[in-house]
Amino acid sequence: MRIGDRGTAVDRAFLLCISCIAAMICPGPLMQAQAGAGGKASHSVQFDVPGTKQWVDTNIDLRAGAKLRFTATGQITYPADQTGAGKLKTAGTFGPGGLARNWADLVHQYAVTDAGHGALIGRVGSGDYGQAFLIGEGKEYDAPVAGRLYVGLNESQSDASTAQGSFHVTINILAEGSGAASAGGPAETRIPAITPDLLSKIPRRVSDANGRPGDMVNVLIVGTQDQVVKAFTTAGWVQVDKTVRESALNAALETFEKKDYLTMPMSILYLFGRSQDYGFAHAEPVRVAMSRNHLRVWKSPYEIEGRPLWCVAATHDIGIERDQRNNGITHKIDPAIDGEREYVDGTLTATGLVVQRDHVLPPDPLTTAKTATGGEFHSDGRIAVLVLKN
Repeated sequence: MRIGDRGTAVDRAFLLCISCIAAMICPGPLMQAQAGAGGKASHSVQFDVPGTKQWVDTNIDLRAGAKLRFTATGQITYPADQTGAGKLKTAGTFGPGGLARNWADLVHQYAVTDAGHGALIGRVGSGDYGQAFLIGEGKEYDAPVAGRLYVGLNESQSDASTAQGSFHVTINILAEGSGAASAGGPAETRIPAITPDLLSKIPRRVSDANGRPGDMVNVLIVGTQDQVVKAFTTAGWVQVDKTVRESALNAALETFEKKDYLTMPMSILYLFGRSQDYGFAHAEPVRVAMSRNHLRVWKSPYEIEGRPLWCVAATHDIGIERDQRNNGITHKIDPAIDGEREYVDGTLTATGLVVQRDHVLPPDPLTTAKTATGGEFHSDGRIAVLVLKN
């Protein structure tokens, strides 16, 4: 061996040693994934998810349409409560599939409501909008939109505070994706068919049975009936029950199956002379009676390029207040209703089913008013417009 070759070999050995040390002392993935030509992955990523963290940042930024394969091993333990104060807390040792749900889980908030307690889960993008999904021991997954990938456990903060152990996760990137690279879905662009003349024909507000004006129409959606329902359900919204009787039956069934009851009915309001076609809700299981994101949907008489235009009145229930119509009890909405408009925009766009979106200001914008029950709300007057994938 020539001297130059020997020096090169020593240098390489030294660099390899440094790399090994860095891998041991630096948190996060052992290897950063790099997608090769043709969308094929040239590397995988491995890292540990400790039971003490609800979410771990993988440091992987995905393109829309990226294809991943997850595999996971390991065990985590929730120790038994020795003080007797946490009688509703689940104890046990489990793998990435999590513990079977029991009655105690009905009073906790988990990111994936129908998955095992402590199961390995993931999400793409913001915790506010990205819909968490079950990974378990293994899963192949297509990223609906671009964004940062997070992996975590289907647990509460209380669980994380005492959990022991970790899951070892391997992510193989099968294809890097060919969709948009900007996080969160398509950028806002003008939608020519949404004209001032069309906006002037759409009522600014819905009303109650007695004709009292109520919530603001703050979202418009272009799509078929099936496309609208698919977008909401994919985003984690649930269709609410239509009657109290239906509500009681579903609540009993969900409880019997140890599932969270989230479909509590909402009051009937009117637009275009009829009650809502759909009601959807996004709620915390324990607080559904007091706090939930909810909305009503009406099919309008108008079409955009051959597809129906749907009108949405979305508000966020944040508590209970007096109904000024009859001194009864009703839900109190967050007066800053634009936040709920953005929540609908964000959650639906995160599904990858929104291909175009914009915010438009109608000719006669509504900036402040009172609901039919007497509560005040305020807005910048704009309406979010979402065009669904056809």
